[in-house]
Amino acid sequence: MAKLAKREARSETGLFLLEGPQAVAEALTFRPQLVVELFATPTALERYSDIARSARTAGIEVEFVTEQVIESMADTVTPQGVIAVCHQFPTSIKDILRADADGKPPKLIAVLEEVRDPGNAGTIIRAADAAGADGVIFTGRSVDLYNPKVVRASTGSIFHLPVAVGLEYEVVLQKVRDAGLQVLAADIKGDDLLSARESGLLSAPTAWVFGNEARGLTDENLALVDKALTVPIYGHAESMNLATAASVCLYESAFSQRSAK
Repeated sequence: MAKLAKREARSETGLFLLEGPQAVAEALTFRPQLVVELFATPTALERYSDIARSARTAGIEVEFVTEQVIESMADTVTPQGVIAVCHQFPTSIKDILRADADGKPPKLIAVLEEVRDPGNAGTIIRAADAAGADGVIFTGRSVDLYNPKVVRASTGSIFHLPVAVGLEYEVVLQKVRDAGLQVLAADIKGDDLLSARESGLLSAPTAWVFGNEARGLTDENLALVDKALTVPIYGHAESMNLATAASVCLYESAFSQRSAK
């Protein structure tokens, strides 16, 4: 199973590794049908008894293994004794943009364009989940959704909201606009986020675009959005981590949209 740490093996098998008790517990609670195999040390399963109960409820057998076996399978240096193998489950962008049962279109989406750091990508998924976003879209130039570090950084949020992958940037922007969302980019060259809040801009249905950690969005890609905004730095920090800035932007929209109601 250690081969699933490699993208090629994940692409060939359609499987991915899920490490740690929190992520495994979320999979068993929200998407138990995706769990193919579940491995744990006896000590870990005793410590995380909720996982044992959820596995029994889902009809999934836990295979007991030694700590050495867990270490050989895991991508982390210090695994926590619980690992699952799961089916991949990407969502189509059509499903993300579809109106809900009440006929309401999506109001908040995160788009990742050339986001390469898996920790950032996973944290943005987690932030989007916490902010009540309708989905996340990875363009084809971004990190693999099923990279073990992405999965870990999401702390189970990949099982809570739909994530589409592999689309071209221009196609994504056209589709979200067709669904009635404005396109805002988080970029250092943009206008102050506070002014957008005061103008009421953030209360409208929005797709936030987050670019590469080092370069941001290219000028060509930036020209395709409706407006670029930057998170102001009031202290002496040289810059802000991409995932942190994304969390601020997503929550600003979530606050504004709920206030508008």
